[in-house]
Amino acid sequence: MKHILLTLSIFFTIALFNSCAVNPVTGKKQLAFTSEAQEIEMGKEADPQIIAQYGLYENPELQKFINAKGREMAIISHRPNLTYNFRIVDSEVVNAFAVPGGYVYFTRGIMAHFNNEAEFAGVLGHEIGHVTARHSVTQQAKSTLSQIGLLAGMVLSPTIAQYGQEASQGLGLLFLKFGRDAERQADELGVEYSSKIKYDAHQMADFFGTLERISADSGNDLPDFLSTHPNPGERMITVDKLATQWQKKEGLQNPIIARNSYLKMIDGLIYGEDPRQGFVENNNFYHPELKFQFAIPAGWKTQNSPQSFQMAQPDGKAIMTLSLASGKSLQEAASSTIQKYGLTVVQNDQQTINGLSMIRVVADQPANQQQQSPALRTLSYFIAYGTNIYHIIGVTDLNSFSSYENQFRNTMSGFKVLTDQQKINKKPNRIKIITATGNTTLTQILNIRKVNDTKERNEIAILNGMSLNDAVTNGMMIKVIDKF
Repeated sequence: MKHILLTLSIFFTIALFNSCAVNPVTGKKQLAFTSEAQEIEMGKEADPQIIAQYGLYENPELQKFINAKGREMAIISHRPNLTYNFRIVDSEVVNAFAVPGGYVYFTRGIMAHFNNEAEFAGVLGHEIGHVTARHSVTQQAKSTLSQIGLLAGMVLSPTIAQYGQEASQGLGLLFLKFGRDAERQADELGVEYSSKIKYDAHQMADFFGTLERISADSGNDLPDFLSTHPNPGERMITVDKLATQWQKKEGLQNPIIARNSYLKMIDGLIYGEDPRQGFVENNNFYHPELKFQFAIPAGWKTQNSPQSFQMAQPDGKAIMTLSLASGKSLQEAASSTIQKYGLTVVQNDQQTINGLSMIRVVADQPANQQQQSPALRTLSYFIAYGTNIYHIIGVTDLNSFSSYENQFRNTMSGFKVLTDQQKINKKPNRIKIITATGNTTLTQILNIRKVNDTKERNEIAILNGMSLNDAVTNGMMIKVIDKF
């Protein structure tokens, strides 16, 4: 027995040793069960899912810019051998994230909030840092992809309560994926990499100030002990110190900021929700291109994406999702969905709502003891409209179904053709870059432009990384929001 135990001990020691790899950033060995080839493959698999979830934002000039800066930074990084890919995704959420193998994503929301190339370069370095330090390898499977699956899927799973928690946090914090140590290391690498390509990393620190204000303004101000990320204010101080150290080390006398060149690039950028992809207004969802509308239960949280529109009861006890169903007929669409999710039909019927043919199905998903999930009951409407079949599904646990059934039915039976031309022709808000014609303040500029709403004035101040009373000098470029 002792001989067997010794043999096993040696075997596991060798296996563990063979699973250790040298971290490209620290030079130290770390436990890693994923090879570089596997890491690259993970990124290749994740990339189309992310694009399908958010869509790409088409802006050739901005894309050319991030490709050029990304390649320049990749060369001086700790892993220049990787083939990096840089994307702008079509989301108003202020975010940037990376997945294994060198895939880096910026939302158009974060691109709108940068005020110069140096701020962008700092965040670019931070995300490349996650890749070079292999943070994303250990986090990818359990975080980013699980979030995508959670938000893109049909939500018929034990994650219903978890979805509710995400929704109640505003559905903006989609990628709280790395621990504090990893985030701090990525901040350090962001400063290092951006400094090495001659940008002013102090601007990265300033951008953390902008993030702090965005969080506070949206009511998502998470204190240190509630978030896996370091607090933005704490990061700002640390990054500022690191920037001074790296500028001295690199001998940077006049580091690049490049404010005007960046602002010119984002002139006309879509800001906020893009109504062409559907928008919420007065508790109603409108889709101008597909020309349909329906009501949303009061107080429910929403999340829109190219694949689906989701609604969640704030405490996570009930959710609804609208998406396209696969199938050439209503019956085929209903049958394939029931089969796909292993549902047991309780009742179904076929009728017409608002002039549209539809099949209504009540079906159950049994409890899963292994995953500790309760039995779920679902209500589905499969609606034929134009060349598409739309599937609206409501999900809650079996015991709560009677409490939410009326809300499910009211929303689903309210699906109808959109004919209001004002809604159909609604245009997105856009960033507009204006140039001050004299020495003034941001407040005075907004007064002249008749921006009187307090919330909008604060939003524009944050967008510019300024306070309302900050001085604006003659010739200085400023962002405002062009509303249509």
